[in-house]
Amino acid sequence: MTGEAGAGGNRTEDVERTDSMIDILVVGSVALDDIDTPFGQARDALGGSAVYFSAAASAFASIGIVGVVGEDYPIDRLAAFRSRGVDLAGLEVREGTSFRWAGSYDYDLSSRETLLTELGVFAEFQPSIPQSFQGAPWVFLGNIHPRLQLDVLRQVEDPRLVLCDTMNYWIEGNRSELLELLEHVDMLLVNDAEARELSGDFNLARAAAWIRERGPDYVVIKKGEHGAILFGPEEVFFAPGYPLEEIFDPTGAGDAFAGGLLGHLARAGRLDSEEMRRAIVFGCAMGSFACEAFGPERLMDLGVAEVADRVWSFHEMTRFESLVVPS
Repeated sequence: MTGEAGAGGNRTEDVERTDSMIDILVVGSVALDDIDTPFGQARDALGGSAVYFSAAASAFASIGIVGVVGEDYPIDRLAAFRSRGVDLAGLEVREGTSFRWAGSYDYDLSSRETLLTELGVFAEFQPSIPQSFQGAPWVFLGNIHPRLQLDVLRQVEDPRLVLCDTMNYWIEGNRSELLELLEHVDMLLVNDAEARELSGDFNLARAAAWIRERGPDYVVIKKGEHGAILFGPEEVFFAPGYPLEEIFDPTGAGDAFAGGLLGHLARAGRLDSEEMRRAIVFGCAMGSFACEAFGPERLMDLGVAEVADRVWSFHEMTRFESLVVPS
């Protein structure tokens, strides 16, 4: 093992710590998933928010993962991530078992039943950001306790943009800490139900305005297969979901969306209105790719040309000529 990682933990042994700068820091779960859908099943699939995010974002930029796994985790299966510019120096291996999740989907794939959640070593996760990651200009806070997300922000050095994910569990049980966190993030990523619960307003436009008043400049509301809506200082922008003919597994699509969004911004290096709009489309594109196979494998196979083709398809699906309004 290389280097100390806090009490009882070590960094992954097959990855050397380096001083090289990464583009994007992601802090989140690294898990093993058992997935059942009407179209097949997967056992011990690589999963977790940090994994899906990195698989998508690594098509655009270099990534540094901070997470924790148990001694049972198949670290060797992450070798493909290293080849895509993902630095695993922040991944701790601790004594115990890894985070495991199991779920089952119905035919419409829009609803799922959680069959198993075993946190393992993830239950005691305390993010420790390697020095070589602390200056990352782009940060994704995966869906973890808002107190831990705040702790991450205390360890990083003035990032250009912080994208934060959350869920109804934290909205219900840790509201005050989540509201404190919102004062320190630039963009919040939620689904429509979470936006309504957080704001107390059924109308999504008013819900987004309420959230933005609490800190984030941007609110992105995910609508699953129906796309996503960006609410920002200057615009409201909607991108549809991609009409896939075959969907195998929607697990991780939201984190892949986040990876496409932030990955594009990191590559573009700009935060103007046009790049924000493009980032939403890239997010929808990567989310659609995630649904085409079990686990993150489809995302790991993507090349630049294939991503560009799908983004162009979005352009063609939504383009129309200006209408002449009869006088």
